[in-house]
Amino acid sequence: MKRNGILLLIFSFLFSFLPSPAYSINSQTKKITVKHLSGKLILDGVLNEPFWKTADSINGLTMVEPKENAAPSKKTIVKILADNEKLLIGVICYDNPQKITAFSKGRDQSLYSEDHIKFVLDTYLDKRSGYVFAINPYGARYDAVISDRGEDENSSWDGVWDAKTFIGDFGWSAEIIIPVKSLSFKKDLHSWGFNVERRIQRFMERDRWTALKRNYYVRTLSREGLLVNLPKFDLGLGLLTKISPIVGFSKERGDDVQFNKDLSGDFTQRITPDISATLTINTDFAETEVDTRRTNLTRFPLFFPEKRTFFLEGAEIFDFGLGLGTDVIPFYSRRIGLYKHREVPIIFGTKLTGKVGNTNIGGLFVRTNNVQGLVPPANLGVVRIKQNIWEQSNVGIIATAGDPAGNKNSWLLGADFTYQISDLFGDKNFLVGLWGIYSNRPELNGNKSSYGFKIDYPNDLFDISLNYKFVGDAFEPSLGYVHRKGIKYYRLGFDYMPRPKFKLIRQFFFESSWRLVTGLDNKWQSYSIFTAPFHFRLESGDRFEFNFRPTGERLTEPFQIEDGVTIKPGSYHWKRFRLEFETASKRRISGRATWWFGSFYTGKLDQIELYLFAKITNNIIFEANYEKNIVRLKEGDFTQQLFGGRIRLNFSPNIQLSSFVQYDNESNSIGTNTRLRWTITPLTDLFVVYNHNIKRLRENPWEFDSNQFILKLSYGLWF
Repeated sequence: MKRNGILLLIFSFLFSFLPSPAYSINSQTKKITVKHLSGKLILDGVLNEPFWKTADSINGLTMVEPKENAAPSKKTIVKILADNEKLLIGVICYDNPQKITAFSKGRDQSLYSEDHIKFVLDTYLDKRSGYVFAINPYGARYDAVISDRGEDENSSWDGVWDAKTFIGDFGWSAEIIIPVKSLSFKKDLHSWGFNVERRIQRFMERDRWTALKRNYYVRTLSREGLLVNLPKFDLGLGLLTKISPIVGFSKERGDDVQFNKDLSGDFTQRITPDISATLTINTDFAETEVDTRRTNLTRFPLFFPEKRTFFLEGAEIFDFGLGLGTDVIPFYSRRIGLYKHREVPIIFGTKLTGKVGNTNIGGLFVRTNNVQGLVPPANLGVVRIKQNIWEQSNVGIIATAGDPAGNKNSWLLGADFTYQISDLFGDKNFLVGLWGIYSNRPELNGNKSSYGFKIDYPNDLFDISLNYKFVGDAFEPSLGYVHRKGIKYYRLGFDYMPRPKFKLIRQFFFESSWRLVTGLDNKWQSYSIFTAPFHFRLESGDRFEFNFRPTGERLTEPFQIEDGVTIKPGSYHWKRFRLEFETASKRRISGRATWWFGSFYTGKLDQIELYLFAKITNNIIFEANYEKNIVRLKEGDFTQQLFGGRIRLNFSPNIQLSSFVQYDNESNSIGTNTRLRWTITPLTDLFVVYNHNIKRLRENPWEFDSNQFILKLSYGLWF
């Protein structure tokens, strides 16, 4: 505790005195002037209104992939308009309409494997945060917020915007409307950061406006261009209300049918253009998709991501540290409203997110109800403050309070510092991160701290990283997640990814990593050495990989890996091999086949994973996955099987029906989750959800287990 307390004091001191960021905008920065909208727009995807003809244009992008700084295979034109309530983006993508590679029509679908165009907006001009909007030729829309310092996108964010596309002899075009009420932005700022990337899938080509190196992403905001001459935006009262009536029924095996009706409300007030406050009352997550089932042959719990809308919106503000992954998470929102796989009612919750100058702030407070025999009522909260310093770096603190199980005096305090640049040696990315956390639960005895660092050089040719984590034996944050406690974790990664000059192969991936986990006594507990002597992607997009991974586990107590199969304490060493082949996702039918084989503890293990993705038509998409673990040990043999299938019917970008089916032989159950989402207006959604589960008991064939029907209308209004 003493050592971690000193670390937190040092971070707090630095937080007070570190300088504000210095933005670099020079004469070389690309700019596009935003013309004021004059006239009425007919949203049809065709740029034929007079004001489009006079708008400033980006008249060409530059190829980044497969060749850096080359002329693109097809021309792209981008135009920007705005008034005091909305931003309009018009785009013309020249192409052969018969060769367009696009399949999706649904909302919130990944468009990576299809033709699409993507836009990035840095509305604070801080080169750290921003919004991502993308659309394909059939009008399928994707949106996200930039997370993990530009390394990733949080696609769970759902913005309020609209778009239409048109396919003609010239190729395809699109018109996009983004209401400024759906964005947070710095007040009185007349320029925003901006970038564009076009994907031409059949060539596996990426063209951009700025950030013209493979080391960068389109969301690498340190290399962004500028939208200039933005008008003064009017937010009105800045109030968004969403009222959601819910009706339905549910039934468990052996119980009577229960009819349910409820009403929930969500209210978001834009206090300033920079800061938003949200209140949720009697919160319901009926429309949330069920978790994907997975197999587990380790001694440690599996991590499942957050899917509930209230916790996802603004979640990036609570991101903490560099290099923690899912091993240590100081605030894990699934601890709220869920306990031991059971739902805990949320009476109300409040959330405040935004920026004050160069300081990012986030706060969340939730009151949960009691569940008889499970948990008492609880007050749960988290506060996050992160200060931007220098061009891309930050320092911050996080604190949580409360315990879902009702334990008293439960709290956590953490601090993190990340130094980041994207111009090392001229154009290389480099990051260093330090972090420390202390969690308190009076009933726990031992070391309650966790800390670590990461040095990262993530670039296209070389990706090198060094990571260290210390997790105390009593580190159990009530509102956090810990994969494994009482350890010291070391990892060194070194990837060399050259691009040969001959045509057949696009890129090689010579990957390697060394991982060692010891106890607090420095005695080894686990190790693995991962290598990829053969891993390459063809110009066609197909990929082949062969891996070799020596692994070791030292058990200090018996490990029950399966019912009736227990491995004795001792030191175990084995060697694993993997063969994997993946076909190019640009095809209507694509897939992946993986086979892990080799020794495992006292015997052998074969793991087979199959994945199929079929774009049957532009309206019908089918996915299937199958996993089989064949375990043959001295202590006993067993087999695990898991199947999942999903079909999506995309009637239009605003109407989607999906059905997800899962089976595993551990639970001997089949579960289905069917969901219809109809976006009636950008602010109003109708959800129809039906869940059905059947189970096979030892003495009986398949029997009814449970079902649930939910009808939810989420009606929104802006004021």
